[in-house]
Amino acid sequence: MSDERLFIVTYDIADQKRWRRVFKAMQGYGEWLQLSVFQCRLTRRRRQELETRLRGLVKNGEDHVLLIDVGSADRIELAVESIGKTFAKVERQPVVI
Repeated sequence: MSDERLFIVTYDIADQKRWRRVFKAMQGYGEWLQLSVFQCRLTRRRRQELETRLRGLVKNGEDHVLLIDVGSADRIELAVESIGKTFAKVERQPVVI
């Protein structure tokens, strides 16, 4: 059993430069679902790393980031309803950093 948890990370960044920095940072932690939304499988340590990194990038009072803990990554079967475009489920892949 893995100690990974599934997180949905979504963000609203007021400045375009900061938005690009956050987007690039997120690519190292999860899979891009759509504009400003990522699905991440994170251990406790990686989640803390991500939070620390995001706190260094966002501006308090202007930007907003949500880290939604969906639960144990091994037990979650993510159910997504898509309206408009077809949603493709993110398949688990190793990430080399």
